[in-house]
Amino acid sequence: MRSRTANWFETKIRYEKMTDDGKQKMVTELYVVDALSFTEAENSIIEEMSSYIMGEFKVTGISQAAYGEIFFSDVETDDRFFKTKLQFITLDEKTQKEKRSNVNYLVQAHTLQQAVEYIQEVMGTTMIDYAIAAVQETSIMDVFEHNAAKKDQ
Repeated sequence: MRSRTANWFETKIRYEKMTDDGKQKMVTELYVVDALSFTEAENSIIEEMSSYIMGEFKVTGISQAAYGEIFFSDVETDDRFFKTKLQFITLDEKTQKEKRSNVNYLVQAHTLQQAVEYIQEVMGTTMIDYAIAAVQETSIMDVFEHNAAKKDQ
């Protein structure tokens, strides 16, 4: 399990896809890219998807992701992404009251239960008190990380 903090953008791509029964169908799929701006996010997704999609495709939406960190799995069967909301619990020294701060993450796993296990695995190595407030499966197809070495070539 590795984690990566970056500026993540969720991008929607619309294109014609061949279904299992051999028919062509227009689909819109969600992908995540690491970029510094909306323009760079659009360029990155066009570059990445042009090697996967035959024919024309259109970027129909780009939005900044609500999470800044993604937990990546090295297990081949972990093919889904889950948005998770953790609450970090701290104690206010003046009022002696518990304070909860919400932090969102994206976790790569195969099942919801496995996503929870991965969160516990990663957070278990920290000294932070936390509670898992929500775990939700997304429709994200893949995540493309920025690769400086690839840009230099």
